[in-house]
Amino acid sequence: MATGFFMLDFIFGFATAVVIIFALFAGAYYYLKRTRWKYRNIKGYLDLIPDLTEDQRRRVQEIRLSFLPNVEKIRQELCTKRVSLARELFSEPVDRDRVHSIAQEILKCQSELELEVIDHIIEEKELLSPGQQRKFFDIILDQFAHGGLGVHDVKQRRRF
Repeated sequence: MATGFFMLDFIFGFATAVVIIFALFAGAYYYLKRTRWKYRNIKGYLDLIPDLTEDQRRRVQEIRLSFLPNVEKIRQELCTKRVSLARELFSEPVDRDRVHSIAQEILKCQSELELEVIDHIIEEKELLSPGQQRKFFDIILDQFAHGGLGVHDVKQRRRF
């Protein structure tokens, strides 16, 4: 008789554990799904401001039609120059003048990229109401605090 109660307790405990584990997995799944959805379509800082009007969203898309290709072109150039730098660094013998020249070209590209982003932020800021500008300012501070160009930078900030 004691064996029957033990078996019933075991089955009840096992079923409870399965339900708890299932609930934990389901909760984690829905949390991650919501987080992925939240960050999936972010292409710029203004995507983080939820109360943009349809007209503002349309104008942002128009601005991005020229900004994003320009930034991508600069990124590609940076990548090419960094590959050249790596090759020069490991060539024998190392030509320090050539390495420094390529480093200067990389700095020029980085500066160009930074200026493009700054101009873009100013252009986007002009579309916003004062309240939206305060939110935008907080977003910019948060993004810049990470040391890069935020969501406009390489896709390391996406949380997939």
